[in-house]
Amino acid sequence: MKRLVLLGGGHAHLHVLQALAREPLAGAQAVLITPHGHLSYSGMVPGVVAGHYAPEQARIPLAPLCAAAHVTLVQGQAVALDAAKRMVTLADGRVAEYDVLSLDVGGAQDRDALPGAREHALFVRPIETLVSVLDRLREQAARRALDVVVVGAGAAGFELALALAWGLARLGDGASRVALVTGGPEPLAGYPAAVVTQGLKALARHKVTLFREACTGVEPGALVLASGARLACDVPVIATGVGPPAWLGASGLALDERGFVNTGPTLQSTSHPEV
Repeated sequence: MKRLVLLGGGHAHLHVLQALAREPLAGAQAVLITPHGHLSYSGMVPGVVAGHYAPEQARIPLAPLCAAAHVTLVQGQAVALDAAKRMVTLADGRVAEYDVLSLDVGGAQDRDALPGAREHALFVRPIETLVSVLDRLREQAARRALDVVVVGAGAAGFELALALAWGLARLGDGASRVALVTGGPEPLAGYPAAVVTQGLKALARHKVTLFREACTGVEPGALVLASGARLACDVPVIATGVGPPAWLGASGLALDERGFVNTGPTLQSTSHPEV
């Protein structure tokens, strides 16, 4: 019997589960491996941060979908992939062997790229971790004004800065402050000029302070900027770009220049077509 492993509970695998529920695979055993029992829908996360939705409203439970698709749900974190042996190793030592592997694990943030960030900052990914600390953040903001700084001025950082500003303005005395550190360029750099202009107006309207320089480190209670200035910060939120999971580098799969799996037009690995 063929063994299909779906690694990661992302959006693409939701559609796979839906398809398998409609038409199960004959002669195959399918397993979904994911660290969480649900998917937090990324498109709704800014609304959750702003307080428009409760976290559970943005969660898609995976167990019912797996049951309908006759797929075994295994909660675990992948730490290694051996493409030659067709084997995935989980953090707790369990091993999943496969004949066909589908990857939907998403990108990862480098927690050591910014000195001090691992110890003192909140990272946007995994999204589930970000969502899980929101209640604690709101409790703190209800007691006293906070300085919250988002590092990274792409779409994710821009959205989060506005969502945090909206939500925090409605807690306590509304005196919490939100800043956005862009790394140098304007927020939303690379988008059409009209989008950038409207984005700047939205940030000003919601009193998000812009710092158009790089962050070079995170300290307890402060961010260090490239100019040498220290920016008061109770909650640093790192919303910089994502890269491939670290374990892909030793997987044996052919990788592209960024370290992601190199694929052809069918999205199969160019070196291991069973992936």
